[in-house]
Amino acid sequence: MLALLALLAVTGCAARPTYTARHFTADQRGPSASPQPSAGRTGPPSTSPSASVPPAYKSLAWYLAQVPDFPEAPPPQRVPLPASGAAPFWHRVPTEQKVAFITIDDGGLARPPAAIDFIREARIPVTMFLNSPAAAAHTDYFKQIEAAGGVVENHTITHTSLSGRSYAFQKHEICGAAEKLAELFGKRPTLFRPPFGNRDASTLRAAHDCGMKAVFHWSETVDKGKVRYQTPTKLVQPGDVLLMHFRPALMDDLLGALKAIYRSGLTPALLEDYVN
Repeated sequence: MLALLALLAVTGCAARPTYTARHFTADQRGPSASPQPSAGRTGPPSTSPSASVPPAYKSLAWYLAQVPDFPEAPPPQRVPLPASGAAPFWHRVPTEQKVAFITIDDGGLARPPAAIDFIREARIPVTMFLNSPAAAAHTDYFKQIEAAGGVVENHTITHTSLSGRSYAFQKHEICGAAEKLAELFGKRPTLFRPPFGNRDASTLRAAHDCGMKAVFHWSETVDKGKVRYQTPTKLVQPGDVLLMHFRPALMDDLLGALKAIYRSGLTPALLEDYVN
């Protein structure tokens, strides 16, 4: 039985755990963590993901020490989907629950190995919008993130801009990627992000016809640990979707997103729990 459970976890067929916020003790942070205590609910952590620590000296324990002490995510309230022949297009999930969503795109450029441990140990709920060739070339990496609680979703085959292309072309890009991702991970994607956020009416219709429940843009972007807001309030709003990419600074991006979500009084949650 133990062998069977292990096999299911590796193949991604095991039941996905519900996300719960991680609360760290000093022992869990490890001896190489920063001596400055991480923030609890009484105040935010340092606003800088690097916190003046040279990159060469930032260990996994250091990153874990910076993770805010989040309140538990509320039980998710699923969002009703419109009954139409086109998938809805959302910059944010239409929910008033105090949650925000972390998404990571592409997969072909860089895949920091330590990010797998960071996602697992900090219990970061992530949705991976993958191009199918990158997913095929680096399946084991993404399966490890999946085993840590992440979910694989659709980002086309060739990462080309879809807006203005024919319905047939767009359907091939979306359905083809969905079929390949289902073959690799044992689950067909149901959410879609168009490359560069570019879409038109044919995109939403093709996505629907390929089984995508919703098409996502984003509310904030994160790069090299810096969060770029789409509004002057400089706060993450309930239901916001944060976009980052599989790049060398992924761990800084994850940490920057977590801190921004915390400062906004929210908790990270899993996108699929709300719209799938």
